[in-house]
Amino acid sequence: MDDHTIVRDGIYSLLGLTPDIEVVAEAANGREALEMVKKLMPDIVLMDIAMPIMDGLEATRRITKEFPGVKVLVLTQYDDRECAFSVIEAGACGFISKKAASSELTSGIRSIYRGDSFLSPSVAKILVEDYQQRASTRKGHDPYEQLTDREREIFKLLVEGYSIQEIADMLVISRKTVEGHKTSFMSKLDIHSRIDLVKYALRKGIIEI
Repeated sequence: MDDHTIVRDGIYSLLGLTPDIEVVAEAANGREALEMVKKLMPDIVLMDIAMPIMDGLEATRRITKEFPGVKVLVLTQYDDRECAFSVIEAGACGFISKKAASSELTSGIRSIYRGDSFLSPSVAKILVEDYQQRASTRKGHDPYEQLTDREREIFKLLVEGYSIQEIADMLVISRKTVEGHKTSFMSKLDIHSRIDLVKYALRKGIIEI
């Protein structure tokens, strides 16, 4: 699913040359993608992130929650750390950069169909570096010191009870950017729920009861 017709046409032509892969539908935005999934129940959805009406991350969350049998493979031009973690958090089974070779796309589709996960080498490198960073912080360094100023700002607002959208409005940034920072600092702190985030903030004296 991609909002650029020329990109969709290119992917359709590529996959059309692959005998064991069949394209059953196309969509120009996340909402259309969700409707197509409800109607056709495909094995795999190839999803872009930057789309109008409903972006790819929200569409991925909806699809993986409402149709757990449908797997999502994200194909996007963004391959930075924040995007990688946002994609994984949304429930996607794989992540491929648009910079990748065409063979990587077909390999990714086949891997996910078999029940495996698939990551572009550039994304895998990001995850390895993140693991190494978290392993280093567990050896005695305070992980909170690894947070950027913006991450600390969003962290504080989040534990004070503000929603993602409220924070985005207050800081005049996109909801996606806030979610990316949230994913980043939760990963650095090795925290996986909002309740634990609040407990951590209380221990650190970031907020008070």
